[in-house]
Amino acid sequence: MQANISKKRKFVADGVFYAELNELLTRELAEEGYAGVEVRVTPMRTEIIIRATRTQNVLGEKGRRIRELTSVVQKRFAFTDGAVELYAERVANKGLCAQAQAESLKYKLIGGLAVRRACYGILRFIMESGAKGAEVIVSGKLRAQRAKAMKFQDGYMIKTGAVAEMYVDKAVRHVLMRQGVLGVVVEIMLPHDPTGKMGPKTPLSDVIQIVEPKEEPIISIPLEAPTPAY
Repeated sequence: MQANISKKRKFVADGVFYAELNELLTRELAEEGYAGVEVRVTPMRTEIIIRATRTQNVLGEKGRRIRELTSVVQKRFAFTDGAVELYAERVANKGLCAQAQAESLKYKLIGGLAVRRACYGILRFIMESGAKGAEVIVSGKLRAQRAKAMKFQDGYMIKTGAVAEMYVDKAVRHVLMRQGVLGVVVEIMLPHDPTGKMGPKTPLSDVIQIVEPKEEPIISIPLEAPTPAY
């Protein structure tokens, strides 16, 4: 990266770097259940954390695969030796990861499984993993020559607003079938999690919690002796 560039150019350069890196890893690690990448820039080095369902396959035999990927990234983006480091991290719950489920559906369709059966299987797995809602759309030449789209839904799904960006995990994949290209879209509505591990910390604005009132302590007032009347 260049030393003296404007803030605007830097943000654009960072965005292009992330997009190209994500595209490379999506194509290279599709079968390993690739589920996203995180880039952390420290003063010493750039750390790239690859999230996947099968981390052992990402690392390869004795770490060979991850070293090859590190070498490719280093040469492509002109990093100096030791300036970039790749790590593999296992996805905590693959049922709540849209990218992992989109890849799974893609390989089911390539394997020849019927569209309805594949989509309902994915929907059931997502809902059993604790999601609030899920939606799967498959479009293209499904059976006949005429293209059409099939939509499968379950549970509760928010479509608009800032909450949708926070709560809905979305992934798009292209399946290269013999009759043409199918488009696969998987959307998962994540559950609210105060710890922030399984879903967003911020609760939904329309969820109201009624707090039970506290029991008030009964204060006994000592009775005064009656004053005699004169």
